Amino acid sequence: MNIALVDALGVSPSALLAATEAEAAVTVGPWAFVGLAVAIAVLIFLVLRTKIHALLALVIAASIAGLSAGMSPEDTVGSISSGFGSTLATIGFVVGFGVMMGAILEASGAAEKLAITLLRWLGKRKEEWALAVAGYIVSIPIFVDSAFVILNPLVKALSRSAGRSVLTLGIALAGGLVLTHHAVPPTPGPLGAAGIFDVNIGEMILYGVILTIPAIFTVTLYAKYMGPKIEKMIEVDTGSKLSAAEAVSEFNNLADEREKELPSLFMSMLPILLPIVLIFANTGINAVATSAPGVLPEWLVGTASFVGNPVIAVGLGVIAAIYGLTVGQQRQTTLATMEKGIDQAGIILLVTGAGGALGQVLRDSGVGDALGEFVSQLPLPAILIPFVIASAVRLVQGSGTVSIITSASLSAPILATMPDVNLALAAQAACLGAMVFSYFNDSLFWVVNRMLGVKEVKHQLLTWSVPTTIAWATCLVALLVADIFV
Repeated sequence: MNIALVDALGVSPSALLAATEAEAAVTVGPWAFVGLAVAIAVLIFLVLRTKIHALLALVIAASIAGLSAGMSPEDTVGSISSGFGSTLATIGFVVGFGVMMGAILEASGAAEKLAITLLRWLGKRKEEWALAVAGYIVSIPIFVDSAFVILNPLVKALSRSAGRSVLTLGIALAGGLVLTHHAVPPTPGPLGAAGIFDVNIGEMILYGVILTIPAIFTVTLYAKYMGPKIEKMIEVDTGSKLSAAEAVSEFNNLADEREKELPSLFMSMLPILLPIVLIFANTGINAVATSAPGVLPEWLVGTASFVGNPVIAVGLGVIAAIYGLTVGQQRQTTLATMEKGIDQAGIILLVTGAGGALGQVLRDSGVGDALGEFVSQLPLPAILIPFVIASAVRLVQGSGTVSIITSASLSAPILATMPDVNLALAAQAACLGAMVFSYFNDSLFWVVNRMLGVKEVKHQLLTWSVPTTIAWATCLVALLVADIFV
């Protein structure tokens, strides 16, 4: 509209914009909502019942949602491309660097070093807590399935030498692993949710740690109480039982031999801690600089902003891993290790980008705004919207990452229009909701149960489905409490 005419009418541009947006929300027709429902149903059907990959299913769902909302074919394709590109622009490098770092930590034995050190620090009869904490840290850069395979020998060794329940130790380890896998970047799921919600990665890490710490206690206590009971049910033979002193002595001897091949604790931790420290330092320095301009020198703020950017921070972590953990390796061996990690990241990046495309279509079509207006009137905490969606999708199709991305894509356009919603908590809600009741359609369900020797369905559910649900419920309580105060 002509600006002079607007001025002549005495209407401010901001008021005109608000009125235009309100009108757009009202003019979203019923077919848009029908189309969205069909798009979601098609998405779930394709992922669950057909050979079509989640990547293609997300693009098909985005197309249905856009066209049914009245967007032209050209605009729909443009919105899909725009959402895909903007999402990957936010998190693409970080995912790539993260999996490269994880591959080096896995191949070098750094994860084992961390676990052995924690076991020694915490001492006898606290092995389940040591393994839970080790899993919690190790799963930040390493894919959860791989991390369990790497650390599972420690479970078996401790069970034999210390006379502890193999299921107590295994459930505690897997519980720690799954928590950060769902909540803490640079794990792909939470990183994708952060990109779709446009949330600062430093905030995402902080909230992920805070919200999942209570679940470490509930899952480990479950493992401690139920592990021996499940073993009695299935009559698992845990091997010879030694006295406490002999057990500690045997484990230390085994660890001494293994540690001769492992890197130092400092170098094992540096690639993980360096990016986290840099990102948090950037967040803190920028907060001070914003609240008190001129207090900090400009060069410090600029330097912190550069090295604390997630792309640069995680990239520096990869460099620390390369030169600290691959000493003595040939160049081609190190490159092959990193490329193996990148192979794993490819499909995750594509699925995450496709999820961003679906979210962008909902924004551009106006359906997201209209849904936000409708949902804001419901007697339901807004923070539960992504949590419930993620839980439902996870139960239907099994993949935690796909559930997180789908929930974030559907809920971000809705919550963005609602006042007083903390988007970092909303992104975490999408991540934590995807933890519910891991069962047959989840690869980790089979990895944990098979490697622990659990074969009967009843026992498998007790070993892994119940603990993940306990973690999910604990995180839900933590999320609701945080939503009250934040």
